[in-house]
Amino acid sequence: MFKINLFILFYFIIDFSFAQHPNILIGADNEPEEVSICINPKNPAIMVAGANINNYYFSSDTGKTWRGAKLESVYGVWGDPCILVDTNNVFYFFHLSNPLNSGTWIDRIVCQRSINNGINWSKGTYTGLNKNKIQDKHWAAIDRKTNNLYVCWSQFDRYESSDKKDSSNIMFSSSIDGGKTWNKSKRINEKSGDCSDNDNTVEGAVPAIGPNGEIYVAWAGNQEIRFDKSMDQGNTWMQKDVKVCDMPGGWFYKIPGLYRCNGLPVTACDISNSPYRGTIYINWTDQRNGSNNTDVWLIKSTDGGNTFSSMVRVNDDSTKRHQFLTWMTIDQTNGYLYFIFYDRRRFNDERTDVYMARSTDGGKTFTNFRISERSFIPTKSKFIGDYTNVTAHNNIVRPIWTSSDKFKRLSVWTAIINTKVIDRKKKKE
Repeated sequence: MFKINLFILFYFIIDFSFAQHPNILIGADNEPEEVSICINPKNPAIMVAGANINNYYFSSDTGKTWRGAKLESVYGVWGDPCILVDTNNVFYFFHLSNPLNSGTWIDRIVCQRSINNGINWSKGTYTGLNKNKIQDKHWAAIDRKTNNLYVCWSQFDRYESSDKKDSSNIMFSSSIDGGKTWNKSKRINEKSGDCSDNDNTVEGAVPAIGPNGEIYVAWAGNQEIRFDKSMDQGNTWMQKDVKVCDMPGGWFYKIPGLYRCNGLPVTACDISNSPYRGTIYINWTDQRNGSNNTDVWLIKSTDGGNTFSSMVRVNDDSTKRHQFLTWMTIDQTNGYLYFIFYDRRRFNDERTDVYMARSTDGGKTFTNFRISERSFIPTKSKFIGDYTNVTAHNNIVRPIWTSSDKFKRLSVWTAIINTKVIDRKKKKE
């Protein structure tokens, strides 16, 4: 149950004391990829993580050591992990479904609870059930004043259909009782997409909560990023979506050596007491500068999503190489922004590092730093997931990513981020 690849563990221990941001193996069994991680702000020693398709992990020492097992549910577990925690120390694991002997596949969004820090999980509840449609690419958020749960996802009339009558839409559902029951799902987007699971499909809906319980969400599709909001706990939404910006080339693009890659957006809102409280941030990647030059971008709104700033580039390299699969979080004790992404700035081939960026001034400037101790070369036949992830609280920062070794074995890692090292780097700049 808690078996660890001893070769990888020994390989890590050798270099632990020499690294600025020591890398920690989370898991290497069961072909893990596509990852999520969550720190408990009320007890930052407690962290929970997940990886495709049915892996979960837990730590009680701020991520220095991990144990894990396979998640089970009566509704099946089919990946896209999203881990959250509420103010009652309850962790939530959202994932796709694969009900046994039902003849259906990803027909709902499943939510499982843990009341013992990720060690054991409930059988689960679900929202969005529709046996005639596909429910995919979800993400959830918690209003920490009320513990209301909000989840958004993409619904396909028929997955990968080329029929123009079939469409994709952004769905929303909420729970006010800790995920025990769910309100009926509703469509919130104005402009539909197609069902190709490609650039003209609407996907990437990541909800974020504002200081007064506002719900903000952005998504990509039809060569642009669009935005919507609710001011009443998701009961009503804007009649007209806001176009945030163009997305030249779309959200689905190629990276050499990868099975597939996307630039879907991530939305976050500052609810700290920093000068940037209330600012909405949207982070994504695209190839507007060319198919050989993927970049990480950020755009923000300081007026509740009525208007958005000019976009800024997060990666600070001067190369024309690839930075991809980004994620963003906010340390809500100080308003600092943290980004994680794969990066090839040091190489002119498929060797890949993991980098982070930090902004302490509301997304005006960024300090980039490498966090992976070793580069890796992806294998095109091995899917490394559609996203990375990062969590932060009171200067405890834990990213999570997928890597592979020369034997093409997948593994999931975090790093003990040393914020003092970042501060020194920023002073030199």
